[in-house]
Amino acid sequence: MSDFSTASALNVLGEPLRSCSFDPLTGYFRDGCCNTREDDSGSHVICARMTAAFLQFSKLRGNDLMTPRPEHRFHGLKPDDRWCLCAMRWREAFEAGVAPPVIMESTHQRALDFVTLEQLQSCAYG
Repeated sequence: MSDFSTASALNVLGEPLRSCSFDPLTGYFRDGCCNTREDDSGSHVICARMTAAFLQFSKLRGNDLMTPRPEHRFHGLKPDDRWCLCAMRWREAFEAGVAPPVIMESTHQRALDFVTLEQLQSCAYG
């Protein structure tokens, strides 16, 4: 099995992947980065700044990111939090016009397997 979570991971700009968030602690590995590997079936590779519109959209799609889940050490997200999103959920939100802003430096290059660089750039934060 190939491993996409190496220290040499690159972002969508072809540069070293930067951390997304340590508070809340995000990432498939809960290491603060949008690292991934083959068993990350959701491809949690897009670092995004949460918005109320996106959080509501995600909840309506069956993934409530706002409600705390203490049993999973998850405090719930609020607008302005940064979070490593599943690439397909971000694409769904993009197509619905509610994609949250993307932190390009912290978005894993594997996101380009699901969305285009132009789509990400059109929602770039900052």
